[in-house]
Amino acid sequence: QLQLVESGGGLVQAGGSLRLSCAVSGRSLEYYAMAWFRQAPGKEREFVVGVNWSGTGTDYADSVKGRFTISRDKDKNTVHLHMHSLQPEDTAVYYCAAARSGIVLRVDSAYNFWGQGTQVTVSS
Repeated sequence: QLQLVESGGGLVQAGGSLRLSCAVSGRSLEYYAMAWFRQAPGKEREFVVGVNWSGTGTDYADSVKGRFTISRDKDKNTVHLHMHSLQPEDTAVYYCAAARSGIVLRVDSAYNFWGQGTQVTVSS
């Protein structure tokens, strides 16, 4: 079993940056695909970005491409989401997820483990 704990959320002005972290415990994340999803108030949870188990493949939602970057630190068993040029529409609870398959998919049903989420609020 994996336990995922997100951190780094907060309030930021439009145009600002944040770095979210997802600390993984229980097992090494080495063979898992890791992803970030988000859920805004009144909306369904949506895929943001994912990285495959080897770190060689990433997938970004069009809405964040060029602004967000995912990275994985095997030594620290942590995944980061670097967010730049944040906009009010990025406001959401951000969730970290892990998939045993090692493959990045955009559907949340493909992920076996989830964190509790961290709130990101972008003010205009």
